[in-house]
Amino acid sequence: MAKKPTAAAFLKNMGMADDDEPATNARPQAVKTTSVSKPKGRAGLKHIGGYFDKETVEQVAILRARLDLDNSQLIKRAIEELYSRELAARKFGDR
Repeated sequence: MAKKPTAAAFLKNMGMADDDEPATNARPQAVKTTSVSKPKGRAGLKHIGGYFDKETVEQVAILRARLDLDNSQLIKRAIEELYSRELAARKFGDR
């Protein structure tokens, strides 16, 4: 199974990492739990993706870090905001 990329590795690949700071791959060890409940998973969800240029990918990464959201949460928030603006524009006859 592939390792999950770290933020330092992402910034290094984007050419934004400080050369003075070494990229660390240290991750906390997983803690075993004895919980019987199954993870929620992706059952019943629909994947929506896209291909973006370097500038847009950088903006997404910055927003994810600043807002502490994952990709799905960030996309959902952006769509909900755009949808509410479009709905308001239609109500006021701007569309």
